[in-house]
Amino acid sequence: MKNDPGRPRLRQLGCVLVLALAGSGAVAQAAAPTRDDIGWLQRATFGIDSASLARYEQLGRQRYLDEQLSGREAPLPTGVSALLDSFDLERTPPAQLRASGRDLRQQFKQAPEGAARDTAKQAAQDFRKRLYEQTMQHALLQAVYGSNQLKEQLVWFWQNHFSVYAAKGQVRVTAGDYLQQTIRPHALGKFRDLVLATLQSPAMLEYLDNAKNVKGQTNENYARELMELHTLGVGSGYSQQDVQQLALILTGAGLDLRGDDPARRARRRQQMQVQRDGMFVFNPARHDFSDKTFLGHAIKGSGYAEIEQAITLITRQPACAQFISRQLATYFVADQPPPALVARMAQTFQRTDGDIAAVMRTLFTSPELLQSRGKKFKDPTQFMLSAVRLTVDGQPLANAAPLVGWLRQMGQAPMGHVTPDGWPLDGASWSSSGQMAKRFDVAAAIGGARKRLLTTDGAPAGGKRAARKLDTPLYRATLEPWLSASTRAALDKANSPGEWNTFLLSSPEFNYR
Repeated sequence: MKNDPGRPRLRQLGCVLVLALAGSGAVAQAAAPTRDDIGWLQRATFGIDSASLARYEQLGRQRYLDEQLSGREAPLPTGVSALLDSFDLERTPPAQLRASGRDLRQQFKQAPEGAARDTAKQAAQDFRKRLYEQTMQHALLQAVYGSNQLKEQLVWFWQNHFSVYAAKGQVRVTAGDYLQQTIRPHALGKFRDLVLATLQSPAMLEYLDNAKNVKGQTNENYARELMELHTLGVGSGYSQQDVQQLALILTGAGLDLRGDDPARRARRRQQMQVQRDGMFVFNPARHDFSDKTFLGHAIKGSGYAEIEQAITLITRQPACAQFISRQLATYFVADQPPPALVARMAQTFQRTDGDIAAVMRTLFTSPELLQSRGKKFKDPTQFMLSAVRLTVDGQPLANAAPLVGWLRQMGQAPMGHVTPDGWPLDGASWSSSGQMAKRFDVAAAIGGARKRLLTTDGAPAGGKRAARKLDTPLYRATLEPWLSASTRAALDKANSPGEWNTFLLSSPEFNYR
């Protein structure tokens, strides 16, 4: 492709398409599915495929939403499940993976200088890299094939909202556990439970240093980000004293890395206060038992109960309801979400004590969602997943590695944001000319990528498989009726199925939802 003389022409045409204004001059005809149906379903999914469209038409919008908000998930396709089952993180408990990573690091530290040390270092690096790659492929395959597409989107939203950086320490080793056991089970549950789950996760404890937050050596990193980024937002009225008091409340919440039992070392009166959940441990011997004042409330020094009380206080603040509702509306509706919608979502959040499914119902039954149809620019993850869902349309991927590579190419590697604020939610952050050039290259790769995605080695059995034009019934039902004149003209200029696919995936109609 690099030496293809037609490549500059393709990129020029593609970038013009992507940078064009969204929308179409075509008028929707009175037929099923309607343009509103398609617009709504584009927000409810990572991208419409034949199965999601058929289910929507079978159930209707209200019952389809009910099903999605229930949190239920159908089994993944057999071929996809078999691929996932081959991953280390599926076959091995998280604590055992962490122990294996620790052993490899120890072997490296103890190895003599020279070839043996280099080999041990490489083995430790390869182990962490393999687990991270499997984690990302696992999550992307679920996003492509998951029957509960609203839940799949929330898994990605929450893992970015409660962002961790995989390259720090051993976060890579526990990244799979973070996504599958911390985020996924709580994606549609109570927000308080989600916060507590992230608080206890090994990935978060290591990334934001609360594993080092102990009596007499307080570390405020996690306490500050917990309020500023995870729950209340900037300018919500909490003080530096609140950060300091929360850090004291969080002392002793850390990791059990040795399989030891802190209750054996704790004083008899503290033994009953040890809390365990997987690799998480609350060690009373490392906790500051002084009384605290947090967000204007007195909290008596009582161990782990202080943490539960503090999280309850935080998540019941009106500022928390407003902040979380605005973030969700920014992701699903508009870069500047309508204040009236955010206010109604916040009211639902407070009325239901932070029930995420109830808040999402308010969002997805709002007139503002449909009024913003075609105006929300997809971030790289949304773009790539929607393109893959359209391209494979339910056929099992045998090779998910390209998906991770495409996200890296577009600059949105999962768990790749160094700072804890996560990847931006607004379209402006992903629509520069440089970003558009990368997106066009990925569109070209996906447009001709079936042989890379549907076979394990990237080479289809029986010889070369040419790109297949995406002019399918799915395309004709969900995209074709509302293409603009400029997009149709570009498609007419395509010289091959792969080029046609590239122009389609680069079009405004596909890049906005």
